[in-house]
Amino acid sequence: MCIVAAIIMPCHSDAISFNLDSIAAWGKFPRFCVNTYRWGDKFFNTYDSLYVVGSGTKFNVKGVTDSRLNYINFRLPNEATVDMISAPSTTIGAYLTYLAVSVGYDINVSKLFGGTEHTRQRYNFGFTCSLLSAEVYWEDNDVGMNLDRFGNETKLDYSFDGVHMSRFGLDLYYFFNHKRYSQAAAFSFSKIQTQSQGSFYAGFSTYSQDIDIDFSSLPASMLDQLPSWWDNYHYRVKTHNYGLRLGYGYNWVFARGWVLGATVSPVVGIRKGYVNSAEDGVSFSLYNYSKISVVWNSGKWFAGIIGSADTAIISNRKTTFVGSNLALSTAIGYRFNLW
Repeated sequence: MCIVAAIIMPCHSDAISFNLDSIAAWGKFPRFCVNTYRWGDKFFNTYDSLYVVGSGTKFNVKGVTDSRLNYINFRLPNEATVDMISAPSTTIGAYLTYLAVSVGYDINVSKLFGGTEHTRQRYNFGFTCSLLSAEVYWEDNDVGMNLDRFGNETKLDYSFDGVHMSRFGLDLYYFFNHKRYSQAAAFSFSKIQTQSQGSFYAGFSTYSQDIDIDFSSLPASMLDQLPSWWDNYHYRVKTHNYGLRLGYGYNWVFARGWVLGATVSPVVGIRKGYVNSAEDGVSFSLYNYSKISVVWNSGKWFAGIIGSADTAIISNRKTTFVGSNLALSTAIGYRFNLW
């Protein structure tokens, strides 16, 4: 709003200043925008300065690497177990950030060095302040897997291309100890935790799942171990899920400038749709988010390593499916101001 005001309102000074007091002096509407911004910043983003402080800058530039893989486990009625894991997909990139807005570019280095050509896409928009965190995401995985175990056949090394999984969702949750704990300090580099502190949080989560695993290309010895009621040796899930998200996060400041952050957050709710069935139904749903990080801050420099595991558990009393998205990212960057 302040940027729009700067464009449409006349300015009688010889030079443009991005100082908030200078913008407020341009007229009634710019002053209203500045006052609204200051109220919102105080209401949504105020911390106890003994525990959390700001970075003191508006800009940062950072280099990042990101590696992801998928793990799937089946428990079948005949007590057979199926385990499969994908090859990691790794990207490197560079980003420029101003406040909450980032622009950058990633390169898939796995493909450059002869890795998998399968697609793995994820788009997300996230917002975290002292009071709450919100995230909207969409991901689509059409990845090659490696079968490690299939029923009676163990220690396999069998390439398998029949997996497609996609998910779209929204998460919103509130931090109860929001004055002294900052999730952004551990996972976004936008705040700095100066003393150890943790917080419970709660909110809601809604997401849609679309899973299609086609086993029909496997040898007959493997297909014979699959449930007879599976349609053409497919495992299919298409559901809408609505749940209560409960979690706890803790930031341990174990040395000056160093923070170890950890958080775990199950989502418990209901699932509407079909799980390997021709008919829709309503059942219990369970998902879990967990993250761990190590972050270093020294002056305007920062660096971090972040690991995460998002796990879905789907059971229809005949088959239990456990699917995990595992990720490891690193970043090193520099904070600065232009005005």
